[in-house]
Amino acid sequence: MARRPMRSRWIAIARGDEPADLVLKGGTVLSVFTGELFEADVAIADGRIVGVGSYDGPRTEDVSAKFVVPGFIDGHCHIESSKLNVDEFARAIVPRGTTSAVVDPHELANVLGVAGIRYVLEASEGLPLQVFVAIPSCVPASPFESAAGALEATQLAPLLFEPRVIGIAEMMNYPGAVAGDQALLDKMELTGFRHVDGHAPGIKGRELNAYLMAGPGSDHECSDLAEAIEKRRLGMWIMIREASMIRNLVDLLPMIRDFGTDNCMFVTDDREAGTLLGEGHMNSMVRKAVENGLSVADAVKLATINVARYHGLHDLGAVAPGYIADILVLGDLETFEPEIVYREGHEVARAGRALPFTAAPVPDGVRNSVHLGHAGAEHFAVNARGETRIRIVELVPDQVITRATSDVPTINGGEIVADPDRDLAKLAVVERHHASGRTGIGFVRGFGLRRGAFASTVAHDAHNVAVVGVDDEDMACCVSRVAEIGGGLVVCDTGTIVGELPLEIAGLMSTAPGDEVVRDLERLEAALRDLGVTIDTPFMYLSFLALSVIPEMRVTDQGIVDVRSFQVVPLGIT
Repeated sequence: MARRPMRSRWIAIARGDEPADLVLKGGTVLSVFTGELFEADVAIADGRIVGVGSYDGPRTEDVSAKFVVPGFIDGHCHIESSKLNVDEFARAIVPRGTTSAVVDPHELANVLGVAGIRYVLEASEGLPLQVFVAIPSCVPASPFESAAGALEATQLAPLLFEPRVIGIAEMMNYPGAVAGDQALLDKMELTGFRHVDGHAPGIKGRELNAYLMAGPGSDHECSDLAEAIEKRRLGMWIMIREASMIRNLVDLLPMIRDFGTDNCMFVTDDREAGTLLGEGHMNSMVRKAVENGLSVADAVKLATINVARYHGLHDLGAVAPGYIADILVLGDLETFEPEIVYREGHEVARAGRALPFTAAPVPDGVRNSVHLGHAGAEHFAVNARGETRIRIVELVPDQVITRATSDVPTINGGEIVADPDRDLAKLAVVERHHASGRTGIGFVRGFGLRRGAFASTVAHDAHNVAVVGVDDEDMACCVSRVAEIGGGLVVCDTGTIVGELPLEIAGLMSTAPGDEVVRDLERLEAALRDLGVTIDTPFMYLSFLALSVIPEMRVTDQGIVDVRSFQVVPLGIT
């Protein structure tokens, strides 16, 4: 006999005429539509919720005295920032309640091109985490960065036919978008100028209006309340970000209290593995929001149904009939630590641990991506040419933006050198895709480094080798070792490697388990503290110092970039 259409079966179960596959019995359900908490059973069949009320079935889970809420959805994140492979990323966040994530693989795309985007799609097949992909819009992020190769609209168009590709990722080149750059418009037109994520720190007024007319409809770069309200007032969706380094949640919560939850959502953007395994993922944002006075219902809504609605994921984000059975069972509404996590009605995590699953092997094509020209100590020497002041990139604590400042140079033997007593270190970026040897050199303030050097192939967004040091020999030592290990993080002192973390996948992600990555990163950070570094998550700060579309000043392989004027500028100020 032919099997009845599935929907007919669902309707019969909803009526109570047939048993459900699984019933969560006696829990307190949170409605994201009304904000109410009410007692009800949840009936599940074929991976969907078919009824919320009083139900029975051959399989039940007693969740009395527990809370039943939708699985959390991260509206914008970069798996690469965790330094974990895709499967380990899932193992880290699924037990913490994230059942879906919208990812932008532009880090991998800068190194591997379209193959990097396809790697994420392939590696995320069959995981307990539903991964949706937004196509990278800016590879490279600007003309002042050297990626492995530029991705144009014609190369990206075929990806839109992939079932889990849902739109265009953050339009980072906001000066180009505001100027109406045709190549950028061509990319946004791939979706008919619909569902394009934004990335526009600090723009306002007419520039903001022009940016909106170019196509982007969201932004995750709001660092203060006035900026967020201006953008939201004009219809933008505000992605409230709480990353490892950049934390905007508390500053932006008054907007929710004053204007409600419309056109807002929570995102993590860039979280390191240590943050994921220690602090948590979306659940930590919900917890922190509630701790800071937001209602439980609003906090959960910002991490579930609002995310789903913005991204057009119409069957995600709620515990209600017809929705995918991505469900969390919580012991309380304070810690938001799930006791059980269901993905499409299947238990995928319990008591803080993911259930076993099989991951795809890592293909050889994503390895061995570091190709350097010669970079000896002399490569990092800066000859003095009569400069009376030099430009300085100054870190801003807990933010991705930097300040463009200046100072009198320290000169030794005809060279401008680092000066630890004034917290001035060299910052160099070495091109690593084509072995050109091209290097940009500047100076940075804010790390507190007193000796040695540290380097990384995680250097947004082109991911050349970024190195900070007070000694040229140590800078060369770090860069050389990074190439030898196929990419990663390295710390060097007096010519000796004192710590490293190999990132074999595109120089961005490790093949090791998450707890090992966390342990090795903690050792590196401890080594940097011994060298004088005073700022938390120093490798995360380093990773953004080459990102030429974030104000105010950056250093890329092409030189010092003044993002305000959007041009390469000399080290010296005349």
